[in-house]
Amino acid sequence: MRLPVKKTYKLYIGGAFPRSESGRSYEVEGANVARASRKDVRDAVRAAREALPKWSSLTAYNRGQVLYRVAEIMEGRRAQFAELVGGEAEVDEAIDSWVWYAGWADKLAQVLGSSNPVAGPYFNFTMPEPTGVVAVIAPEEPPLAGLVSRLAPAIVGGNTVVLVASEQRPLAAITLSEVLATSDVPGGAVNVLTGRKADLCPVLAAHMDVNAIDLEGVDGDRSELEQLAADNVKRVVRNGQGQSPLHAASFLELKTVWHPIGV
Repeated sequence: MRLPVKKTYKLYIGGAFPRSESGRSYEVEGANVARASRKDVRDAVRAAREALPKWSSLTAYNRGQVLYRVAEIMEGRRAQFAELVGGEAEVDEAIDSWVWYAGWADKLAQVLGSSNPVAGPYFNFTMPEPTGVVAVIAPEEPPLAGLVSRLAPAIVGGNTVVLVASEQRPLAAITLSEVLATSDVPGGAVNVLTGRKADLCPVLAAHMDVNAIDLEGVDGDRSELEQLAADNVKRVVRNGQGQSPLHAASFLELKTVWHPIGV
């Protein structure tokens, strides 16, 4: 009698699927899932930093195409995702979120940027730029739509992401990693870690090469993480539920440029 091949759920770092360097795993949702360590966090941040120039240098229109491609692949695996999360409604919400943010990719500059009136012979422009490496703590529920609602606005503007998946329901996040790996998202632009949030969140909050952290998925008191983030003046995002270009703006810096007229 043939035994089915069980899936090994790994991390997603730098476009590859490594096991945790510690060799640890934990049982959840009827599967053994990699339990990331501090070293895995450091590897993920390094991969995100290395991927930042390539992802942020794409045109906004191209980034929108890449996000739309993620939605296309998820649509083709809709039944698989529905089985993981317990219904198609959440999958449809996640796919629609990718499409929505894909449409906003080349419009953020018009909405958030401006041409500023100044008293003098100068052009003065304000334009959004990516913050850099963003740590995202995904909410526990819903495991897929909640994750996408935090991930999509973080990467649409050109940031790269280290994401900590739902601790109790991580399988949807790992399966989404497979979609990202087979789409046009550059390796390292999104890195997905699974494991204990209590182990991973403080390391990300204190990491000096992380520029922003989204704490929406942290349950309970966040004050310790906010204090750790303050050491290198990280941008801390605490809310932003729902689809909004202003949610994407939480992960962008506004750069103002002066240029003399006639030069």
